[in-house]
Amino acid sequence: MSFQTGLSGLSAASQNLDVIGNNIANANTVGMKSSRGEFADLVASAIGAGGTSNTAGIGTALSTISQNFSQGNVSITGNSMDVAINGGGFYQLTKTDGTTAYSRAGQFKLDKDGNIINNSGSFVMGYPTDITGARTSQTTQKLSIPTGAPIAAQVSKLITAELNLDARAVPYDSVTPNVARTTYGTSITTYDTQGNPKPVSLYFQRIATVVTATSPTIDPNAVATATPTDQWAVYTDPLPANQATPVGVLCFDKNGALSSTNGVPDSTFPPVGPPSGLAVTPTDPVIPTYYVDVNVSKVTQYGVDFAVSNLTQDGYTSGAFTGLSIDNKGVITTRYSNGQTLKSGGMIALADFRNVQGLSPVGGGEFLESYKSGTAVMGQPTVGSFGELRSGAVEESNVDLTAELVNMMTAQRNYQANAQTIKTQDQIMSTLVNLR
Repeated sequence: MSFQTGLSGLSAASQNLDVIGNNIANANTVGMKSSRGEFADLVASAIGAGGTSNTAGIGTALSTISQNFSQGNVSITGNSMDVAINGGGFYQLTKTDGTTAYSRAGQFKLDKDGNIINNSGSFVMGYPTDITGARTSQTTQKLSIPTGAPIAAQVSKLITAELNLDARAVPYDSVTPNVARTTYGTSITTYDTQGNPKPVSLYFQRIATVVTATSPTIDPNAVATATPTDQWAVYTDPLPANQATPVGVLCFDKNGALSSTNGVPDSTFPPVGPPSGLAVTPTDPVIPTYYVDVNVSKVTQYGVDFAVSNLTQDGYTSGAFTGLSIDNKGVITTRYSNGQTLKSGGMIALADFRNVQGLSPVGGGEFLESYKSGTAVMGQPTVGSFGELRSGAVEESNVDLTAELVNMMTAQRNYQANAQTIKTQDQIMSTLVNLR
């Protein structure tokens, strides 16, 4: 019996060395979770012992190899396709054979079709999102980025102007020679339906200061007040004749704030009459005229020089894919050569399990769901028990190399000690055989 006991000890020590060696070999493997061999003693059953047997044990056997799913260090790589999970959760993957796997390794790539994959070729799963980054479905799907065809152009519909009109400017036609309309002007490039650029110029011309008398209506003893309102006419290209109708009239109160546009309390102005917006005629006669509203809510009239602080519009030409970024919530933002960024690339999904120790490792840093692990619970990063994502970083192996080297020396001593029990038993047997 002692031979078998020693042999089981040798086997246990050898298996323990295998586990330790695997940990050491994967000390630099991204997303690696260290393992530990857990052993149990063996006892021969004693029939009729009634539970009071003093039978000696007959050795040991491997009970299980458990894994330590503690957080590994987050290491910065600078690669936007590297994503580390800081906290709970696993990436959900669809393997090439259609099976679902889970992993903590976040070294992702783009394949030729724009699918996000890992180094094993498994597809990374996530949720579809709208342009604001909000998910639009509860069902996960393969994350795919349109890297082939460029995004379509968007026609300009709104110009937003932030500028100051000089309150010291004299009204038009009040001096000789007249103040040129181009004195207070600016220009911005807009885009037609095919993404062709077309500049639009805006010219501001002070026309009058109107004083409105307000009579008392509630208190008959109150004194009537007068409210001055400064007005500026707005023109656009082609620059009209001196007496032409402006496309808009801006009115400012005594504090220099915009009080009304075209006589109504509105912050955007169209030309007089329908259709709404400034009419812009494309250079190509085949392309129809498009109309652009102008938001002037942040236009002021202060006693300083005319200055444009910001002038933007919402159109753009077509653009090719240039890269992507992933935020801490897993939302993928794609970047294009026309300067546009879109959050409609999807959101990386995370999975969790009631018993992570029940997951079955299959290599490549991937695990399969099992009966012991329970069903995967899906969610999005930073919500509930799920951790946040860190783009441009990876989660390092959680193997403690120093501890593993010490464990290896201990396993080696155990192996030697078990070998010694076999050697001693052999000597005893030899003594018995040599008896005369």
